[in-house]
Amino acid sequence: MTDRRIIDAHHHLWDLLVRPQPWITGPALEPLNRSFSLTDLEAPARTAGVDATVVVQTVCVPDETRELLSLAAEHSLVAGVVGWVDLTAPDIADRLARLRELPGGDRLVGIRHQVQEESDPAWLLRADVRRGLTAVAAAGLVYDLVVTPHQLPAAVAVCAGLTGVTFVLDHLGKPPIASGRIEPWASDLRLLSALPNTVCKLSGLLTEAVPGAWRIDDLRPWVDLALEAFTPQRLLFGSDWPVSTLEADYAEVVRVTDQLTAGLGPHERDALFRGNAERVYRLHTC
Repeated sequence: MTDRRIIDAHHHLWDLLVRPQPWITGPALEPLNRSFSLTDLEAPARTAGVDATVVVQTVCVPDETRELLSLAAEHSLVAGVVGWVDLTAPDIADRLARLRELPGGDRLVGIRHQVQEESDPAWLLRADVRRGLTAVAAAGLVYDLVVTPHQLPAAVAVCAGLTGVTFVLDHLGKPPIASGRIEPWASDLRLLSALPNTVCKLSGLLTEAVPGAWRIDDLRPWVDLALEAFTPQRLLFGSDWPVSTLEADYAEVVRVTDQLTAGLGPHERDALFRGNAERVYRLHTC
């Protein structure tokens, strides 16, 4: 893949000296309990053929988005930022406009909220949330969905009801790969893919498989279904670095995705590894 120009449409950065990451708890996540900087990412990403990335928020606080935008303004590798804003805020349109005015504000391409942490499985269907999603689209931004399988029905409903919003499903909706129970995830994913305002990221799958014991063939049924449902024209490659380091280094994540999509034609692979991210996030890359 090193001769291919890749866009990594999903990775994270954090500095624990600036802000804690409360979700990093327990021994399984202990390797993530340190800071991960753009300097840490840049060398392995470049070696893998990645020349542009989209950095995605990790905590629901306004300051993180401002910091990520500032980082994007200073470093050419970061072509886009998926940040956070309170979707339920009455002045959400003004908040989005202020983010756009900041250094790096032109790199703001999307918004995300940790829906996976909401106890209400229908949180996305709340009236104030739907109003916020409409404001995101009006600002020319997309919305990244980070949900678990039991939240997919609500995601289908909100995407169907807000046809003017472009929704990007992160990590295939976190399928239960380790358990092997493909339903009802598969049926819900097909329903979501039937909506023309949805796209999906091939990302975050290694950490949904059996820890330390996964094989490529364990991932293949889930990826094949996503390829069938969304088609290569609506799928984006994402590394989910550094969360992915729990199971593989950066080069291996790229290699695994490459092998799982080896049956695609060259134009389809170019779309999945680059073109779709440019189009969906409206990235300006050279």
